[in-house]
Amino acid sequence: MKTIRVTIDPNATPGRIDPARVDATTEEEIAKQKAADETEAMLDAARFARRVRKRLGLSQAEFSQRIDVSLETIRNWEQGKRCPTGAAKALLKVLDKAPEAALAALD
Repeated sequence: MKTIRVTIDPNATPGRIDPARVDATTEEEIAKQKAADETEAMLDAARFARRVRKRLGLSQAEFSQRIDVSLETIRNWEQGKRCPTGAAKALLKVLDKAPEAALAALD
């Protein structure tokens, strides 16, 4: 487990917002920020899927066969076109944490 040390400024007011800034934010700015957040999440998922596969030392084709997912799906995950969800996301997490056990269970 990773430990992070945080220094708290006693003069800061945590949880406070700048109401003037919030009121000045337009719907267009909110939509742009939402799109940027979604793009970043897709890139994070792509990096994670690629990292898991590379840690296993498998090509995309080998990885797709081992986890019984189409090669096109693996490519879409790694290019950030699609994001693994549900069982696929859970499987990637298990492969990341306990690769030997996960691969043995898939055989």
